[in-house]
Amino acid sequence: MTKYILGIDEGTTSARTFVIDEEGTVLGLGQAELTQHYPRSGWIEHDPQEIVTTQYETMRAAMRQAGIQPADLSAIGLTNQRQTALVWEKDTGRPIYNAIVWASRHSVDIVEQWVAEGHGETIRSKTGRTPDAFYSASKIRWILDAVPGAQERAEKGELLAGTIDTWLVWNLTGREAFVTDYSNGAETMMMNLETLDWDDELLSIYGIPRVMLPRIVPSDTVVGDAAPSFGAPVPIAANMGDQQAGLFGQAAFKPGQAKMTYGTAGVLNINAGSSTAYVPGLTTTAAWGVGGDISYEIEGVVYAMGKTMQWLRDDMKLIHAAPDSEWYAGQVASTEGVYLVPAFTGLGAPDWDSYARAAIVGISNATNRLHIIRAGVESMVYQTRDLVQAALDQSDITIPEIRVDGGAVKNNLLCQMTADITGIPVIRPRVQEATIYGAMLMAGIATGVYGSLDEVSSRWQQDRVFEPSMSRDQADTLYAGWREARELTKGWARKVPGAAA
Repeated sequence: MTKYILGIDEGTTSARTFVIDEEGTVLGLGQAELTQHYPRSGWIEHDPQEIVTTQYETMRAAMRQAGIQPADLSAIGLTNQRQTALVWEKDTGRPIYNAIVWASRHSVDIVEQWVAEGHGETIRSKTGRTPDAFYSASKIRWILDAVPGAQERAEKGELLAGTIDTWLVWNLTGREAFVTDYSNGAETMMMNLETLDWDDELLSIYGIPRVMLPRIVPSDTVVGDAAPSFGAPVPIAANMGDQQAGLFGQAAFKPGQAKMTYGTAGVLNINAGSSTAYVPGLTTTAAWGVGGDISYEIEGVVYAMGKTMQWLRDDMKLIHAAPDSEWYAGQVASTEGVYLVPAFTGLGAPDWDSYARAAIVGISNATNRLHIIRAGVESMVYQTRDLVQAALDQSDITIPEIRVDGGAVKNNLLCQMTADITGIPVIRPRVQEATIYGAMLMAGIATGVYGSLDEVSSRWQQDRVFEPSMSRDQADTLYAGWREARELTKGWARKVPGAAA
C-alpha cells in the first residue's frame, strides 16, 4: 500500500502544501499568497488567522490534486518561517496583535536596551546569537508592552506565545498540542543551546513569563494528530524551522556540509555536528533532534535575496518577473563598477546593523537598467561570500561544496557567479524545494516510512555542478568593491535626518 506524506510550508510570502509518496514524488501542490502588512517603514506584520485559513486551503488543494483523502496520509511534516512571533488568548485562540514578521524592526530599541544594560554577552553565550530584533524574544516583549494589560494577563497564564509552528500545530490539533521543536525554539533567543530548554535567566531579563511558552521537543516527535481540524487522525510527526529543514532536505548530515537558500532572505547553513562553538558574526543554533541525537549548525542570514528581485520587479519596474533577471543581467558583461546593497531593513550577518539602508553606488552616465539588474543578481552572490568568508576566516570549518536551493537557483548566472566569487563548487540538486522536502522526510523517519538517515541521503540527487572558473585575483577585486559599497550603507538611518528608522 502506497504511503503518502503531507508537507506544510508556512512561508513569509505564501503558504504551501505538498503531497509526496514514499519515493519522494510530488503528487499534489497547493499554494496561496499571504498578505503583507506594513504599519510603518521597517515594520512587517501578518494576520495570524489568515495564516491558518490560507494554510488549510492549500492543504485541501494539494490533496485534491493528489487524488487522496486525509485518511490516506501516513504523516504530516511542518516547516515554517522561523522568528516570526505572536501572542494569543489561551481560552479563545484570538491573537492580541498581528504576528510580527522575522525581518521586522519593531523591537530594535528593546534589544538595544538589553545590550546597554549589559546583557549582550549573557544572551550570546547561552543562545549562540548576537542580540538582534530579528529573533522572537524582543517581538514578544514588544507585543506585551504595546497591548494594555498584556503583561499581567501573561503572568496569570491567560496568554500564550510562540512562533508560527506552535500557532499552526495548536490549531491543527484542536488547541491540544502546545509545542515547538529544537530548531524553532533556538530561533527565539530564549532557548539555552546546552540544556535545550527555555533559560530562566534570559526570561527574567526579557520579562517573558515561562508559563506562556510552549514545550520544546525533538524535531521528529509525534506531537499529536490533526483529527480535530482535518477529519482523520493523521500524526503530525515533524516540526522544523525552514532553514534547518532545508539543510535536512539537502541531506547535509555530516559536519562541514553546507547549503545556501536563495529565498525571500538568504541563509547559509553549515552542519556543525555536536559543536556549539561560536563564530563571530554568525549564529550557532540547533539544526535538529532526531533519533535521540541533537545536531547543531552554523548559520548566516541576510535579509534580502529574493526580496531584491521583488523590489526590482514591483517597486522599480525594471523587470517583469523575477526569472527575467537572468536574461537581463546576461545582456551586459559586468555591472561596470555598480553595486546594489539591498539593506532595505538593515544588514544581517555578519555585520548586524539595524540602521543600515539600501544603496546603489558607482553609477555613471553610462549606467543603464541592465547594469542595475545585474548588480541586483550579483548582490546575492556577494552576500553569500560574506557569510562563507566569515565562517572560513573565524573557525576551523572547511566547506567542500555549497548545495543550493530556493526559487532563484534556476538562474544559472547566479549559481556560476556564486562558485566564481566564493571559489567553492556549487551543486544544484534535482529537488530544489529542499525546505518542505526536508520536513516531509523527517516526518517519514518519525513514522517509519524511511528507516534511516542513510536511506534519506540515498534519495538526494544532483542536477548540475558549477565549478569556479574565475581567477581568485579577479574574484577578490570584485568582492573588495562590494565590501566598500556595503560599508557606505552602515548606520545610514542614524546619520541622515529624516531617514526611515
